[in-house]
Amino acid sequence: MTLPFEKFHGTGNDFILMDNTSGKISLTVEQITLLCHRRFGIGADGLILIQKKEGVDFEMIYFNADGGKGTMCGNGGRCAVIYAQKLGLCGNEVRFLAADGIHEATVTGNGVKLSMSNVSGVTKSGDAFVLNTGSPHYVTFVDDVESIDVVSLGKGIRNSPEYKVEGINVNFVAMKNGQLQMRTYERGVEDETLSCGTGTVAVAIAASLLSNPYAEGSEEWLIGAPGGKLSISFYRRNQDFSGVFLHGPATFVFSGEAMV
Repeated sequence: MTLPFEKFHGTGNDFILMDNTSGKISLTVEQITLLCHRRFGIGADGLILIQKKEGVDFEMIYFNADGGKGTMCGNGGRCAVIYAQKLGLCGNEVRFLAADGIHEATVTGNGVKLSMSNVSGVTKSGDAFVLNTGSPHYVTFVDDVESIDVVSLGKGIRNSPEYKVEGINVNFVAMKNGQLQMRTYERGVEDETLSCGTGTVAVAIAASLLSNPYAEGSEEWLIGAPGGKLSISFYRRNQDFSGVFLHGPATFVFSGEAMV
């Protein structure tokens, strides 16, 4: 079977997107893994199906590169909005369903501004912050984020007894030239990715808590990753975060047909 696809990336976090508004696409774990393989397939950090859903413009079904069904993906969500717009499913104001619920988005001149889940219940594991921003994240602050072995350290934390079953995304963060820089080991990809949308939100929230455990008001953060910069805004009331938005690019790469 031949399936049309388009490839996008959000600050280097890349995805295969397919139109499943007909409801006829059903891919196995092995097929998804092969499509995402960087030597034997198209190559991507994940695969997204766009489907019809009553009450919203579309539904986003996200699969990790290992073929498993994923939770919310912030970079993938922005790419899904642009792809769905190309399919004629929505305009510049968008409402869609993802694994963690309803999201709203606005297509802007320089990308997509995407609403994210409210966040509360942030916990600590030693000096690290553990929180869920639509996907689970572990955020640890280090002196030099460029010199650490992200894959080795991230894999160790992700596969530790506490997180092994469900998995967790591991983010390493440092201040460089007055700006937060992060690197991420992603579960499901089981490797470092060039950017992570939900991880960037987690880092902004962790940095806010680190700077002041108790505060109230609106905040904006600009955070860099190897693939580029993302903007995060939210309203904070002590340790509860609402009105969370992720703003960044969603870039078309190429289109083609995949044999599955």
